[in-house]
Amino acid sequence: MRKSKSHTTQRQDAVKYGRVSSKEQEKEGFSIPAQFKLLDQYAKSQGLKVVREFVDVQTAKKPGRAGFEEMIKFLKRSSVRVLLVEKTDRLYRNLKDYVTVDELDLEIHFVKENVVVSQDSRSSEKFMHGIKVLMAKNFIDNLSEETKKGMLEKAEQSIYPSFAPIGYRNVMGPNGKRIVEPHPEIAPIIKQIFEWYATGQCSLAEVTERACRAGLVSRHLKKPVSKSNIHYLLRKRFYTGDFDWKGKTYRGSHEPLISTGLYERVQEILDGRYSTKQKVTKHEFTFSGLVNCGHCGCALVAEKKKGKYVYYHCTGNKGKCPEPYTREEVLDECFADLLKGLVFDDQVMDWIVEALHQSHADEKRFREDAIVRLQEEQSKIQNRLDRLYDDRLDGFIEPDFFERKSREWRQTQKRLADQITEYQEAAHDYVQDGIRLLELSKEAYFLYKQQDSSEKRKLLNFVCSNSIWKDHTLTATFRQPFDLLAITNTTWQREKAAGATSSDLRPIWLRR
Repeated sequence: MRKSKSHTTQRQDAVKYGRVSSKEQEKEGFSIPAQFKLLDQYAKSQGLKVVREFVDVQTAKKPGRAGFEEMIKFLKRSSVRVLLVEKTDRLYRNLKDYVTVDELDLEIHFVKENVVVSQDSRSSEKFMHGIKVLMAKNFIDNLSEETKKGMLEKAEQSIYPSFAPIGYRNVMGPNGKRIVEPHPEIAPIIKQIFEWYATGQCSLAEVTERACRAGLVSRHLKKPVSKSNIHYLLRKRFYTGDFDWKGKTYRGSHEPLISTGLYERVQEILDGRYSTKQKVTKHEFTFSGLVNCGHCGCALVAEKKKGKYVYYHCTGNKGKCPEPYTREEVLDECFADLLKGLVFDDQVMDWIVEALHQSHADEKRFREDAIVRLQEEQSKIQNRLDRLYDDRLDGFIEPDFFERKSREWRQTQKRLADQITEYQEAAHDYVQDGIRLLELSKEAYFLYKQQDSSEKRKLLNFVCSNSIWKDHTLTATFRQPFDLLAITNTTWQREKAAGATSSDLRPIWLRR
């Protein structure tokens, strides 16, 4: 682990932060204690004084963690500028939290990764750190994708991939898998609701009143159902034995409560009565919410002219703005030119991949050294236990003392074993993820030119931030590590164009 950049004779103040992903992990009793024990040992070895500790026991998929928020408030109002944390994905798993921490100008020690990151860090260190941040976010995205794929697979197997709607219940099937079956008390009421409305003689309010008299209550609040509940229920195709999932209709394996004919009859009545109240879906413009006005800071909004031309203009929420209207095609071309700065050649790609492998090797050596040290501690304790047992057999110690010390040392052994397991499980090879990220950067411009509006928005959100439009000029900031890629790539291309022939890219790509 590289030592702290502080060279003062007094112990420097620091805070430590720990997080586990669920309350179940906290109940196991070792995750947070194991993290803090590692951080305390590190702080002692580095001459750091831990003045506050912060803990979160929940997922970091979304911002808003209580301990994290409390820590940010403390760091903003105090002079403490050193933060200790086990590893990158303990601190943040979304870009918003990363930006929040980055703005505080901290010296962050990722102890298990053997990395210290600060504003004075080399560009290569920031680059590697940026990759790990995006990989942590990518882990959450991949988890979400895998969950969605699993739910889609269920739908294609005729299994409803969500919680059973009112009138049904989730139960364990004969093959050990959860299935959906009609609720014996509520299912008959649901069938009656469709039959009442299908007559055309009852309004939604009247059907709602009848349903309440029949004893139907909302599932979560346990209160009489509302008219909106009944309207939602009548639109649910699930009761016919089919179900809609992600814009597609599937044939379900559950027992239907009503016929398809009855359902279609109800839909005709609903469409006839509410056709004039249907809302028109707003057009999703490509750059809405992505660009702000450089004159006043307000957002740029889009509108269609003559039914086909899209123009962007400042909202003018702070008064009249001098920025004129801009065609969508102009903004599109400006963003495309911006992404050209990420297109680097194969020589650069090969060198960065080599740097990633080297960084991963350093981290791997640190973990291996830590495991060896912990195993040596385990052996010492085992030797003590063996001697303690011999002394007990020879009658040199009392039984109570033997039980107390052996229990204490075995608990220490278990903590050491847990730490060894954590180091072994932390051996995540981020090299392949980093290579995929680099490939995305290299192909970003070409992907952008081929995608539709929705995919362009996703790509720009992932790569860029703080996009400003002023006087027909687009200015945007690349997110890390794309910002370092863009800057150093521009320098490399300029020197290569000037006739540079050296194959050593270190003066450019590892510049302090």
